Amino acid sequence: MSKKYRSEAMAAIHETVTALHDIGAIDKQTMRRFDVACLTPIRPLKPEEIKAIREREHVSQTVFANYLNVTTSLVSKWERGEKRPAGASLKLLSLVEKKGLATVA
Repeated sequence: MSKKYRSEAMAAIHETVTALHDIGAIDKQTMRRFDVACLTPIRPLKPEEIKAIREREHVSQTVFANYLNVTTSLVSKWERGEKRPAGASLKLLSLVEKKGLATVA
């Protein structure tokens, strides 16, 4: 999967720093700081946005949960605002929001 950058300049900088990291000229901690600075952050999703994504894909909470490899209960809690997706789940939801459920199938 390709990375999404804040700008073309940031993409070029990140590519250069990645090459330097690959040859050992830059440590992991510095590379992480460049990741944060260059890559587009994933925005948190509101409960109604999560439900809208699922409904746009015309699937039940159970089917949606299976695609995301989470429980139906968790999808329900996201949609009610009892819990918020984070980490890999938020990344997958953002991907589904932008490119559709077929991208994670």
